[in-house]
Amino acid sequence: MMKKTLFLLPIILPTMAFADSCFLPEVNPFMGKYQNQFSFGFGQGFDTGILFPPPVRPVPFYIGTITYSQPTTFFRIPARRNLNASLTLGLGEKYGWKWQDYTIPIGYATEDIALFRYKRFYMGAGAGAGLQAKENARLGAKLVFQFKVMLGYNINKKWATELFVQHFSNANTADDNHSYAFYGLGLTHNF
Repeated sequence: MMKKTLFLLPIILPTMAFADSCFLPEVNPFMGKYQNQFSFGFGQGFDTGILFPPPVRPVPFYIGTITYSQPTTFFRIPARRNLNASLTLGLGEKYGWKWQDYTIPIGYATEDIALFRYKRFYMGAGAGAGLQAKENARLGAKLVFQFKVMLGYNINKKWATELFVQHFSNANTADDNHSYAFYGLGLTHNF
């Protein structure tokens, strides 16, 4: 038994160290040791899909977002709390939808948790809720729920960039729930 254990130590110890550095970061991978963050994001809208099925129908619909964040933890997992202000922008008609009817501001609060970290890269997911300024034929309620998945890269201690997939829905609280789906790019600044 002792020989088997000693033989496995060169495999087990580096694996544990790798897992520890990836999944249990000592420092918040979103923000490092900073207590505040501003981010700006821009996304392209898609008519169908978000992850499964993948989006294949881009539409003339966009989102711009400004976010203020502070670090926190979620069951000891590094996280960040966010206040978001977004503006969706529709510019034409496609697939039977008049996208200009969905140019609407949205305010919402979210929380993102860090799922994975490796060197300067990190992955996270977040969810939250808020209000859009008016009901419409696509989301028949002012109440919206948001889900987001992001892959980030820390350029340095103060700046990072994130690729994101973002989904808005009313969670079937109204009859119309065709959702909004965006793929985009964000830039974060810690201070």
